[in-house]
Amino acid sequence: MMNKFARNIADDVKSEILLAEAREAEGFAAKAFQHLESAHVLGQESTWWHVKVHCLMLSWAVRQNDAKECLGQLFRIIGAISKTALGLVPAGNTGGTNVSPFKKLPIKPENQAAITKAKQRT
Repeated sequence: MMNKFARNIADDVKSEILLAEAREAEGFAAKAFQHLESAHVLGQESTWWHVKVHCLMLSWAVRQNDAKECLGQLFRIIGAISKTALGLVPAGNTGGTNVSPFKKLPIKPENQAAITKAKQRT
């Protein structure tokens, strides 16, 4: 069951997921992952989207044969399931293993605008 924020941010998250799929299909795996990172930032305050994006990141890592990313995503999926509803997510964190799962990062202005809009409609 999605809360209002999850429903309000859904189109933005889905858009990034579709862009990730398109970039990967074109052979641009790194660019695809960047779109998944953007989807992560957008949806990380929703348990549904947070877990879903980490699962997509795990799938990406499997397709890339990236063992480090696979293990990191398994850890992050557990964290997303257990910590998101408690508000224990560092804003702006992009969700990949190249960044500590506890590190807060700046949010791109376009993503912040989408998050703010989604929250205002709740």
